[in-house]
Order: sequence, then structure tokens, then C-alpha cells
Amino acid sequence: MKKFIPTLIAIILIILIGGGIVVSQYIEKYSYSKEKQDLNEYFGIEAADDVAIILQDNKLDTKAKLIEGSVYLDFDSVSELLNDRFYIDRNENWLIYTTPDDVIKSKLGENTYYVSNGEVDFTKPITVLKNETIYVSLDYVAKFTKFDYTLFEDPLRIQLDTTWEEQTVATVNKDNAVRYKGGIKSPILREVNKGETVVILDKMDTWTKVKTDDSLMGYIENKFLENETTVQKVAKTDFEEPQYSSIHRDYKINLAWHAIYTKAGNDTFDEYTAKTKGINVISPTWFSLTDNTGNYTSFADSDYVAKAHSKGMEVWALLDNFSSDVNTAELMSYTSNREKLVNNLVNDLLMVGADGINLDFEQISYEAGEHYVQFIREMSVACRANGLVLSVDNYVPRESTTHYNRKEQGVVADYVIIMGYDEHWGSGGVAGSVASLPYVLDGIEQTLKDVPSEKVINAIPFYTRVWKTNGGDVSCDTLGMVDAIDFVKENGIETTWDEECCQNYGEKTMNGIDYQVWLEDNESIAAKLSVMDSHNLAGVAEWKLGFENSSVWDVIAAYLAK
Repeated sequence: MKKFIPTLIAIILIILIGGGIVVSQYIEKYSYSKEKQDLNEYFGIEAADDVAIILQDNKLDTKAKLIEGSVYLDFDSVSELLNDRFYIDRNENWLIYTTPDDVIKSKLGENTYYVSNGEVDFTKPITVLKNETIYVSLDYVAKFTKFDYTLFEDPLRIQLDTTWEEQTVATVNKDNAVRYKGGIKSPILREVNKGETVVILDKMDTWTKVKTDDSLMGYIENKFLENETTVQKVAKTDFEEPQYSSIHRDYKINLAWHAIYTKAGNDTFDEYTAKTKGINVISPTWFSLTDNTGNYTSFADSDYVAKAHSKGMEVWALLDNFSSDVNTAELMSYTSNREKLVNNLVNDLLMVGADGINLDFEQISYEAGEHYVQFIREMSVACRANGLVLSVDNYVPRESTTHYNRKEQGVVADYVIIMGYDEHWGSGGVAGSVASLPYVLDGIEQTLKDVPSEKVINAIPFYTRVWKTNGGDVSCDTLGMVDAIDFVKENGIETTWDEECCQNYGEKTMNGIDYQVWLEDNESIAAKLSVMDSHNLAGVAEWKLGFENSSVWDVIAAYLAK
């Protein structure tokens, strides 16, 4: 018996050791991990002054900076996340914010900002240049923007809120932990105590994604949550967005452009308006930019305005950027240039008694877009202060012209005009309609996505292009409505109604040259006006006086009377 005792002991030890291993493995498998998640890694913090950003319930890759105890956000992120109305002049070192009534400026790196009635001390730098990046104080941004933010430490992070919606919350019913992922082996983000409230972000079968009151987002088991309820999140900020007032006529606008290329052109007013009907706005092409510092030629004339007023017409004088000597990006990117241009234009308009300004800036490069839009903002402040109508001309929307920012135009300008023509143009190399109905309709519908209908005016063409194809060469002649009809008749070109374009179309080969014509006539104009009426637009504009036939005014009058 004695010889079996060691063996028995060995067997018992083996069983105990094996059982211990099994128990240990069981405990290891089913026990909760106490490993702590590295929160710097969790938030992607790499530098000591990095501040992580949680926007609503989303952890962003973008980082703010903590500078001298205050939170700063890079300018691009300010524009993208909070307020795209801030503007930086990198030539003259200004940060600018435009309200409905003021242009507020701060020199980069300084503690003060300037409003119309003087200088204001902000106590800390409004902007800071760090690693060639411009950062803006969040406290300064908050003066003009509706948002909340809260700064937390260890690690540095801010909770940023721009909307305040209902949330589902629950109470933690036992001391526990919020983990990086759903699973008991996942590292702990933070311990939570019984009675704490967490926001429920996503509920699954056994785990729920939650957000703590210090903006850590992780997972906790469902069994540790109770008393789910819905609460309304409340904004801490008391900022209220300013209301942009607009000049709005309680009738449909009928604007006709009057092309004036010399001072003597003003004398053609009587001739060009003699047979018209229903025009309530005339836009003489008075102002043309001449250089990159804000100078322009002017044919403004008070007698012209008096004649227009006597016939019941307002005068919205046009400014263009057509000169080859003008680089719009260069001109508009200097605050001093924009101020000079705005002040001089307003003075000239008031001097002759004009009622408004029409901005006709074309072929604006992407580079120039932000500067041009800032000019429109600043022009709107001056116009609003002086009771002048601000209207802005735009192409039919295309991806290539998004930088014209029609949405912002629709806020700050009084009227946004679609130049609903030049679907096919002289140097385009492709024959086609100047303004087919699908093209016009698309222009209206795309614009209405950004601009309210009561501000949208659609411009129609009083001209037709006669296309000539000679072998591989495509060219055209531009004719007014009367001349186009005469060309068709004189050359025996038969026309038929094109249901798709809603135009009379004709073609003919003469002397080896193929001619094509999509007529702009009373029928095509009526079709365009019908679409405009169905979309409740603010009115119609016409390019240009002198190209029309006299009977088209009756067609337009019928539209205005609806």
C-alpha cells in the first residue's frame, strides 16, 4: 500500500494542477478586463497643445489647439464646421466677418477688432499663426455663431454642439466601466458610477454604445443600464442669428438691360424704350472695371435716371469685369480694393439717383470665388444702409461654377438673376439652341435649391444664333429677333416646332454651307415664361434692348399680369 501512496499523491496533484489551469482559464475567459485604454491614442492626440474635437456625437480627426489657456481652431475648420462667413485677406492680413449691417475686421495676430463705430478690445489674440496655419479663437467665433463648446482635460478635448436635438439617456445601475469596444476584454475608457447618466448612441443585443457626460464614447453592457428616457438637449449659448433684410418688390420684376458703351449711349434711352411695354427696371451698362485696384469707367447720368423714373422704371446700374486688364482674383483679394470699389459705386449711384446695382461678373476663376463672394457681402451692407437694390447675375448652375456660392448670394443679395442663355455660344464649336426649354428649366430648378423663389429672376435672350457648318468648321452670327426672322424668310428656310427645345427650328444647305437656326421668337419666349410662372419666380430679365420685336412685349406683359 505504501508504494501506491506517492503515485496517488502525484495523481491528485496532477488533477489539482489541471483543475487549477481549467479554473484559471475559465476565469481568464469570463472575467472583466481591467486594462485601461490610452486616451491620447483614443483621441489621436500627438502634441501637448492638441485638443480633440467631438462634434455632436462624432469624434473628428481635426484637432484644435490650446494656446495660452484658450481654444483655437484652424480657419478652414471654422469655415467647414461652424461658420463659412468668416473671410481672410492674406494680402493685407485681415480676418473679416460680415453681418447684415457691418463689416467687422481684425488684424491677424491682434487683440482688437474694428466695427463701424470704433475699436473693440478682445483681451486675447483673435487669431494666432502657428506652423503656417491661421487659428481663430473659438470665443471670438462664438460672438457671431450659434454653437456650444466645453473643454475637458486629461486629455484635452472639447465637446462641440451646433444642433440641439432630443437624446435618449439611461442611468447606470451599478458601478461599472465604459469600454472601448463591446466586450468584457475590451480596454476601459472610463469607470462609471451607479447613478450616472449616459447618452445612448446605439443599442445592440447585449451591449450599448453610450456617451458619458465628459464626451467619452464607448460600450457598456445592457444589463447595467436602466430608466431609459428621452430628453431635449438645451443650448447654453444665447446667440441669435441676425436676420438679413432684403428689398423685395410686391410685383414681378421686368428688367431690361440697356447696353451703353459710351457716354453718348445714354441718349438712346428714348429710342430703345419707345415701343416697350411693362419694363419696371432698366439696367444700363454704366460701370466697367478697368484695372486691379478698383477703378472703373462710368457713364452714370442723372438725366437718364430722371427719364427712367418718369416712365415708371427703376435704374439698377450694371458693373462688369469684362476688361482683359482685370484679374478678378487679384482685385478682390485686397480689402482696400473692395472698400474703394464699394464706396465709389455707392457714391456714384446716390449722386445720380439710381435705385440699385447689378453685378455682372463673368468667367470668375475658382481662385477668385471666395473674394468675389466677400465683395458681394460687403456690397450688400452698403446697399442695405442706403436703400439700394443689389442684384447679382449668374450662369445656369454647373459644377464648374459652384464657387459663385449662389446660396450665400440668396441670403445677402436682394435678387439673384439667372442668365438663362448661351447654352451654345459663338466660340463653343457646337451648333445648338441659345436657350432650349430643358436648359432653362434646369437652370431654374438648380438655382431654386439654393435661392428662394421670391429672389430669383430668370433672364431670357432677345437674340438667335445662325449656325454655319463648313466642313469641320462651325461658326455663327448673332442676330436680334427681327433680323433672325428676316434671315429665315429671305433664305427660304422652313421651320418646324421642336417639342423638346420648344423652339422653331430650321436648316438648309446653301453654297455648300449647312445652316441651322433655333429661333427665339414669341412662341419660344412664351414657353420660357410659362415655366418661370409655374416656379413662382420674382420676374424676368431680357438681354438686350434693341434686339427684340415689338410684339414680344405683349407676351411678357401677359406673364407679368398673372
